[in-house]
Amino acid sequence: MGIGGATARRLAQDGARVLVADVDDQAAARNVQTIRDAGGTGESQHVDVGTADGVRGMVERAIELWGRLDIVVNNAYSGTMHGDAVELSEEHWDRAMDVGLKAMFRAAKYAVPQMRKTGGGSLINLSSVHGLLVAPGWLAYETVKTAVIGLTRQLAADYGPDGIRVNAICPGHIVTERIKPQWDAHPAGLRFFEEQYPLRRCGTPMDIANAIAFLCSSEASFITGQALVVDGGMTLQLQENLGVRQGRYVQEHPETWFPY
Repeated sequence: MGIGGATARRLAQDGARVLVADVDDQAAARNVQTIRDAGGTGESQHVDVGTADGVRGMVERAIELWGRLDIVVNNAYSGTMHGDAVELSEEHWDRAMDVGLKAMFRAAKYAVPQMRKTGGGSLINLSSVHGLLVAPGWLAYETVKTAVIGLTRQLAADYGPDGIRVNAICPGHIVTERIKPQWDAHPAGLRFFEEQYPLRRCGTPMDIANAIAFLCSSEASFITGQALVVDGGMTLQLQENLGVRQGRYVQEHPETWFPY
């Protein structure tokens, strides 16, 4: 679903043979069916990327199906996003690290040897604007997304000589299937969010999928080790000016609803 689902469909549209690896079997199957209905090639596999066996099995399955591996998109995140160091349990912290960060280390461990056999490939790691700027009470999420950028740079330096490019994407607020019902119920809240963006809209999963497809393509053959910000310009703004503008917006729109 969300960014992962859109990315699978977008890469399949470009001709990639896509293995959709997910803990949600039904969502993965629906996505694969959509890919096939559009004339693409896709398979699904139940995978928990928070485990070594899950990631290793994902790579092995792709090789078993198609004999090679050219692209890996690391998109999964699991764990409690909210909570500071006092509030967050060690269990939730560990799960966030396993799925959001260690899975990317494991993906490189198992994918790189396969990519070396065919002369290169592309690894895409999903970070966030939360990897560049922080919000109070999001300790695990901010830590993971910040670390993803450092991991991406290191992997790019290590495997560039093998023709393997590694880049990260930093999305802004993306209206996915999971969050859309909230905004449908509170359209004034969505309008408030949209006002924070220079483009005056939030992102869609396909906005991120398009950026990922570009970084995986030959048109990006000289781009590696980068954290591409895809956020409608949200992070380029001076905070004090944004605060003044948002204050005026709330005064003019008393129906504004705040999600946090």
